[in-house]
Formats: sequence, structure tokens, C-alpha cells
Amino acid sequence: MKWEGREQSSNVEDRRGMRGPAVAAGGGGLLLVVLMIAMQMFGATEDQQRLVVNVAKNIQGQVASVPATPGKGIDDKSKEFISVILHDTETIWTKLFKEQGKSYTPPKVIVFSDSVASACGNASAALGPFYCPADEQVYIDPTFFDELATRHNAEGDFAQAYVLAHEVSHHVQNLTGFSDIVNQARSQRDERSSNQMSVRLELQADFLAGVWAHHAHKAYDILEDGDMEEGINAANQIGDDTLQREATGHVVPERFTHGRSDQRVKWFKKGLLSGKFKDCEQLFEIDYDKL
Repeated sequence: MKWEGREQSSNVEDRRGMRGPAVAAGGGGLLLVVLMIAMQMFGATEDQQRLVVNVAKNIQGQVASVPATPGKGIDDKSKEFISVILHDTETIWTKLFKEQGKSYTPPKVIVFSDSVASACGNASAALGPFYCPADEQVYIDPTFFDELATRHNAEGDFAQAYVLAHEVSHHVQNLTGFSDIVNQARSQRDERSSNQMSVRLELQADFLAGVWAHHAHKAYDILEDGDMEEGINAANQIGDDTLQREATGHVVPERFTHGRSDQRVKWFKKGLLSGKFKDCEQLFEIDYDKL
């Protein structure tokens, strides 16, 4: 992927080198998905799961009062990469929103290490990258990129760009109202129906990540041989069925919250090949079984 030496975003805040509360609650990364899957698979009741959540919230409330120790960020390749990709998302989404008569306000990306405090709670780096709609910021520990390659067998800089673009796509969904649709549905439906709405939202974010990549390549010629395969492989490696199988050896479709591997690949490829922003609406129009 061609990214080195290109223009960088100013909306990146590097908090590495700051010492904050080390917690293991909050966020929306891959490890959280695995932990919840494991708890469900091993028969934890809803009351037990609720108790765990409440304990986590109490811990968060206690550690949130501990001030972080200021430090300096780190100017390295990881920060440069994130800044370049974020700049690309800013220019592409500004253009696509303008074409629909709307304005785009970009998110800030918080680069951190170990743990971080967000408006959505405190999060451990082990939980992976996440978007917090309460403060409209994306949070990422760059060491996740190493985990993506080693634990999830998804190597390559375009695989990393896909992950970042997916989180930015959650910001796009927040601005366009799709997140509100899902949140409202979750409050009115049972667990299985709520999970299905979550799957729609995640697959839409994959589609939007593909839309970004389509237009970024047209604008900046970013893709090299093998890049598309890197992104597709990353989408495949983090499907619910793959993560469930790795965590427990079993697959329980009604527990899916992000979509099967083949679904994530399908919708990422759709966005990548078509580049049609408007087509993201169909994720909420077609039957769930046809996603």
C-alpha cells in the first residue's frame, strides 16, 4: 500500500507515554467479543452476565478518578501511518458527504498504549480499536496491528488500513443516523433481534470501509498488488464464526454480533468494488438471512 511520505491528518492525538488507569472493561474490540462469546457459550445466565457488567462499571468508576500522568507521544511509523490513513478518510468522506448535500465532521483518533479513558468508559488495549460515539473519537493502540498479524493471521498495511477505516465508518454511521436506528431497535427487541441489528451495523461499516478504499485508490492510487487480498483476508479472519470457533470450538449463530466471515468479506468487497455510498442503506432493507 502506498502511504509513506503522504499528507497527514492533524486530528491525531498521541497519548502513548501517558500513564492512566489500567482496566479491562469498556470498548468494542475483538477480545471483548471473544470474552462475551465464551461467557455465553459456557452457560452464564443473563443475571450472571449483568453482574459482571455491573462489577466492571464499578471498577471503572473507581479508577476513573485516578489522574493520568502526562507524558510525550511518540513520532514513529505507526503514528505516521494512522495519520495518513485518517487524512485519506477525511478527504474522501468530506467529498462523498458533499455530493449528498451534507457536511462531514471528522473524528479525532486517540493513539494510546496499555489503557485509555474515553467518554464511553475506560478501556484496556487488549480490547482492540473502538469508536466512542459519546465523544466522536476513535481509539487505537498501534500494537493491535501486531496482534492482527500474529493472532488473527491478517498481515499487511492494507489490512491495518481496513481496521482503521472500519472504525471511522462507525463515525460515518453516527453522523448519518444509522447508529441511532440500531440503538433504538436494541432497546425494543429481544437479545437475538438486537444481535441481528448489531450485525447489520457492523457489515455496513465493512461496506463503508470498502467504499472509502475504492475512492481513496481513485484519488491517490494507494493499492498495490496483493492489497485487496490483505483487506479481504482481514475481514475473513475476524468474523463471528471464526472467533467463536477459536474461542470455544463451537459456532452459535444467534450469538453473532459482527457477522460471519463470509458476510464480512462479501460486504467489504461490495463497497470496495462499487464505491457507492448510497448503497449502504440496503443493509437495513434486505432480509437478515440474505445479508
